[in-house]
Amino acid sequence: MQPTPTNVSPPGPIEVSPGPPSLAASSKRLLPWLIAVAFFMETLDTTILNTGVPTIAAALHVAPLSMKSVLASYTLSLAVFIPISGWMADRFGTRRVFASAIGIFTLGSFLCGISSDIHVLVACRILQGSGGAMMMPVGRLTIVRTFAKYELIRAMSFVVIPGLIGPMLGPIVGGLIVGYLHWRLIFFVNIPIGLAGLCLVYLHLPNYREEHTHPLDVAGLILFGSGVALLSYVLEVFGEHALNAGEILGLLAVSIVLLAGYGFHATRTAHPMLRLTLFRIRTFRTAVSGSFVTRLGVGGIPFLFPLLYQVGLGFTPIQSGLLMMPQAIAAMSLKLTMPRILARFGYRAVLISNTLIIGLQIMLFATIGMSTPVW
Repeated sequence: MQPTPTNVSPPGPIEVSPGPPSLAASSKRLLPWLIAVAFFMETLDTTILNTGVPTIAAALHVAPLSMKSVLASYTLSLAVFIPISGWMADRFGTRRVFASAIGIFTLGSFLCGISSDIHVLVACRILQGSGGAMMMPVGRLTIVRTFAKYELIRAMSFVVIPGLIGPMLGPIVGGLIVGYLHWRLIFFVNIPIGLAGLCLVYLHLPNYREEHTHPLDVAGLILFGSGVALLSYVLEVFGEHALNAGEILGLLAVSIVLLAGYGFHATRTAHPMLRLTLFRIRTFRTAVSGSFVTRLGVGGIPFLFPLLYQVGLGFTPIQSGLLMMPQAIAAMSLKLTMPRILARFGYRAVLISNTLIIGLQIMLFATIGMSTPVW
């Protein structure tokens, strides 16, 4: 069924050709900016907290490593709620879901900022992540349905740039806030951006909605969500020795059973939450499994490096943020040359060599000590 945009009002400012008849030209011009700002806010939050981890841990009277649950809970929430975002947009409309996502994210940010207990902070981060999970997929869906195919690459490229800037600015912004202001402002900085975003959504975001949607895979959501959440909890408490070996193995077995149950369920339902049949495609299977293994090594860097710089080497939060910036700047700069590199060497050669180089570079950090020059 072809989605149709409902009432959207004008005003507002990427030169684009006119969109659907009911979408004002000014709203179409402003739409990429609106989605880009939402992406920026969501991606900024993935790194802005990292440089403040030691300070926040001290304020909450916990060990710095215990703060990993605060970071992991946000990412876990994204993993659980992203798969249902497309269904939500089709069922309730892109404008309502996107506005709700920004509202939930902003509310979660406020509650995180006033938290005084690590368990409350984790719960608020889960709420914040559930809002962030809806923003990126629904924003992309809106762009795809608004712009013609020949406009799509330009619009998507524009939207993605702030998503790359956010992680780059996060560490230094977090360091500046912790160094000169108060760590709670790390969360409060999202509030004015979120409120402005809500206003712009109601003024300029088209409301695409399907007339008929398939039923939500509730059983799949429960099996997958609880399995992933329990597995994450087991991995977290494993290093803290809070449970004995028998209890950890029991919880691990339950999480595996839940995830296996989802796998069994997904092959026997018409509309599963995640289509596991995609793994029958060799390139998809190879890309996902290879990326998963690589990210097991790379994923901890934004959390571990600020701890190394501040707790291990004694740098200030601001210095720690500055030391994290070259990594983000390099990643962003490489976006410009990556098409040429891939065209010259091919995907397989680049992926294999890149993975090996990353592994070697991470290993080199084991040689760093108090006498290591900053450069």
